[in-house]
Amino acid sequence: MTYIAAIDQGTTSTRCMIFNHSGEVVSAAQKEHEQIYPQPGWVEHNPLEIWQRTQEVVSESLNQLSHPSSVVGLGITNQRETTVVWNRHTGKPYYNAIVWQDTRTKDICGELAANTSTSLSTGGGQDRFRPQTGLPLATYFSGPKIQWMLENVDGLRAAAERGEAIFGNIDAWIIWWLTGGPDGGAHVTDVTNASRTLLMNLETLDWDDAILGILGIPRAMLPKIVPSSDPATWGATAPDGPFGASIPVCGDLGDQQAALVGQSCFSPGEAKNTYGTGCFMLLNTGTEIIPSESGLLTTLGYKFGDQPAVYALEGSIAITGALVQWLRDNLGMIEKSQDVETLAKTVDDNGGIYFVPAFSGLFAPYWRSDARGAIVGMTRYINKGHIARAALEASAYQTREVLDAMGKDSGVELQALKVDGGMVANELLMQFQADILSVPVVRPQVAETTALGAAYAAGLAIGFWDNPEDLRANWQVEKTWLPEMETGERAKLYAGWKKAVTRTFDWIE
Repeated sequence: MTYIAAIDQGTTSTRCMIFNHSGEVVSAAQKEHEQIYPQPGWVEHNPLEIWQRTQEVVSESLNQLSHPSSVVGLGITNQRETTVVWNRHTGKPYYNAIVWQDTRTKDICGELAANTSTSLSTGGGQDRFRPQTGLPLATYFSGPKIQWMLENVDGLRAAAERGEAIFGNIDAWIIWWLTGGPDGGAHVTDVTNASRTLLMNLETLDWDDAILGILGIPRAMLPKIVPSSDPATWGATAPDGPFGASIPVCGDLGDQQAALVGQSCFSPGEAKNTYGTGCFMLLNTGTEIIPSESGLLTTLGYKFGDQPAVYALEGSIAITGALVQWLRDNLGMIEKSQDVETLAKTVDDNGGIYFVPAFSGLFAPYWRSDARGAIVGMTRYINKGHIARAALEASAYQTREVLDAMGKDSGVELQALKVDGGMVANELLMQFQADILSVPVVRPQVAETTALGAAYAAGLAIGFWDNPEDLRANWQVEKTWLPEMETGERAKLYAGWKKAVTRTFDWIE
């Protein structure tokens, strides 16, 4: 029996999961890492801690196998946009990783939007680079984070110009270490991760030199862009590394695109929604690049070998599961994250309140970095149960906003929503999601499809699976929630949410 391994490096933890040919988990290990908040709006991770946690979970998952040598391929998936710059000769980071949630580049993005003196053909504004990248100017993406480091970390620009300092999202950082690090590690990233930097041209699938010039980023810093699933591979794990053997590293996908693959959304019009730290809905648009006019992102879905790239529309929501963690860690309202459902069930409804978790501003469809979180509609009637329920409902309302935007851009009327991620174990949330969307919500048997998608990418590259249809055969429904809410009640609740959102704007001048 042989297996495929996947490393899933997420915002709050790192996992290694090992899968058999049926897509079933045969072993798994997971460890959290520290969240660093140097000042309001800043979010950082220690890249060396992430690499250490990666080595630990790989070892633990291998120890659960009867024959660790039976792993024949490795895929990587990762928190996207989180930015690392390190020395190619020593592996030492020049600065902590700047996390995708971080908002310190707000001024940089504002200046880029306002300055049209060196603009591309579309002029200035928040959509200045959207025709090339599919993305608005926002603190979310890697490019402005690199620019901030180059301008604020002593000696970094000189090191970059000498070719010593190199950049990567977390996938590139992990792959570089796995394949040898300073001793010849592969400096690569796949098209999905590259599409999240604000630096890659969607049509050429290469770094855009005009944008690099505007942001002042040396091209030599950047990794080589490769397919998400590559039969040629980019190298193998070092024999003295955590796998203890030379295993092809041949799959790489940003976490949300990995979930799209793990959910077998291989046909245009198929969509999935992942409920993790944030919430991310992707709609497969096939080989067509569809510009968004409704606040969504046009992004890469995946690219398998030399086949044409597949694109997607994405709605990115910054805070969903992180709101539950906030109730646990900052307010002490619950002991464990899963306790939020029990607390929310102590009340019949939200008591008239709405919790808009704009802790890092609002992402899709608003892209308002000036927004801040708010609980709207408070009265003395409200208790902890209402707050817990409103926190869960916030994920469902934000998903509704994204789905509405997708319908406007694509013309596709979704028939059912495939869901995955840690929060889909919450039955109350899933039922409310079906109610507020008025479509069935479908949970697969393997809910953690992010790691599965990375495994699929690696397995396709080496022939462990023959084609995407093999992967479809693995996908099985565990549970479906059908809408039960009356039309009038749905409209009333959603109107209240939309009104609450407007109360969060213009907090940051």
